[in-house]
Amino acid sequence: MGHSTFLWQHLGINLMTDPHLTDRASPLEFIGPKRLNPPAKELRESPSIDFVIISHNHCDHLDRKTVLALKKQQPEKPPYFLVPLGLKSWVADIGITEKVIELDWWQSEQIGQWNFTVVPVQHWSKRVLFDTNKTLWAGWVVRSPDQKLFFAGNTGYSKDFVEIGKHFGPMELSLTPNWAYAPRWFIKDMHVNPEEAVKIHIDNESRQSIGMHWGTFLNLTEEPLLEPPQRLFQELLKQQINPMEFRVLEHGQTLMF
Repeated sequence: MGHSTFLWQHLGINLMTDPHLTDRASPLEFIGPKRLNPPAKELRESPSIDFVIISHNHCDHLDRKTVLALKKQQPEKPPYFLVPLGLKSWVADIGITEKVIELDWWQSEQIGQWNFTVVPVQHWSKRVLFDTNKTLWAGWVVRSPDQKLFFAGNTGYSKDFVEIGKHFGPMELSLTPNWAYAPRWFIKDMHVNPEEAVKIHIDNESRQSIGMHWGTFLNLTEEPLLEPPQRLFQELLKQQINPMEFRVLEHGQTLMF
């Protein structure tokens, strides 16, 4: 759907990641990074959402208007909101107090036949001026009876992915960042580059990966717009990995597997 917002449909369940379907990645409507590409779908065009998983509180990953629209659109059957430690209060502050589950790293929650585990990634959090790192940032492993999904949110590279792979691999699907990595001297610890994204694919023993966090917003970092998928393709060839195993989708494109 764009950036880090995906709709995963499996076994009759609809799961949305990092909901952001408005024009800017900002707490203000008139300033901040603007979309290069509109959302692939309006929320009203989407099916009823059962689960929303949130990785952290940065404005390009957690959008207040989109979250409120999700609540308004489904008054009779609101989705579960699964959030990292410290974000439950933010969700409550905007009026959502039911079906909100807050977890620390390595904690899990079982909801019916679905299991959700928060896993460590290397990033940071900040929503307003004085709340730096007051809430947790995280990845998610979602397990259904027959598949495992890894959602990285946003992250630099660390050996956490080796541990995640040991605990949960192989993954049927990994959603991994592939953009906003330049300049490296400034952003290396917080954002993977395409070569590191391939390492995550290997560490997690992913059968299929999708590069995300690319091609949606203008002026987040310095690398040329088309560089990330090109470098990703070259690294896959270098590592002798079939490029079809790690794809970058067009906005609105659907992958069935």
